[in-house]
Amino acid sequence: MADWPKDVPMSLAVGTVGMPGLTALYGVEAVLQVQKGETLLVNAAAGAVGTVVGQIAKIKGCKVVGSAGSDAKVAYLKQLGFDEAFNYKTVPSLEEALKKAAPEGYDCFFENVGGQFSTIALQQMKEFGRIAVCGGISTYHDAAYQTGPYPLTTINWKQVKIEGFMQSRWTSDHPQGLKKLMGWVKEGKLKYREHVTRGFENMPAAFMGMLHGENTGKAIITV
Repeated sequence: MADWPKDVPMSLAVGTVGMPGLTALYGVEAVLQVQKGETLLVNAAAGAVGTVVGQIAKIKGCKVVGSAGSDAKVAYLKQLGFDEAFNYKTVPSLEEALKKAAPEGYDCFFENVGGQFSTIALQQMKEFGRIAVCGGISTYHDAAYQTGPYPLTTINWKQVKIEGFMQSRWTSDHPQGLKKLMGWVKEGKLKYREHVTRGFENMPAAFMGMLHGENTGKAIITV
């Protein structure tokens, strides 16, 4: 953005008001097409994309449920206005945690994790639910592709729509999208946190830390 406000950190150009923010925006608005009063689930909710997803859904009038990998991250999600949040690493049952957070089920699911989480969450989608597949971070370290289960019957009976996407599909909409994100930041509706690692030489360790969920918000390197 040529008219970047002086009181907004430029680092947000690689985070909330950059590619991660646009990914969240298009996933919520264009893919999921969330409606006021619906219930949205997002996993990896304390990351650069997930935090923005949840906040945009709240702006749209949704009930938002987020999962994250530490109690500190869960506390941060509550600060951001998430209606429900839980630590998937410590709950006795992921299925029960999802049911407790939204007994009525989920209209929309912003998927960042894949694997077992995806399989369990699919069972709790409402009829005509929508799933936006942004990533599958739980599978990125796998030496071989995961196989099964194959929940086609559930998808069929619930008539669930599942769509993979990348923000590059809407390149022509980027200027308008960035202005919308910046506007929410300036209005205080879209909050952010950055996980800063100092020193170019620490980039490999920071990257691996990000893949292992050490960051809350956008992970950035300063040199």
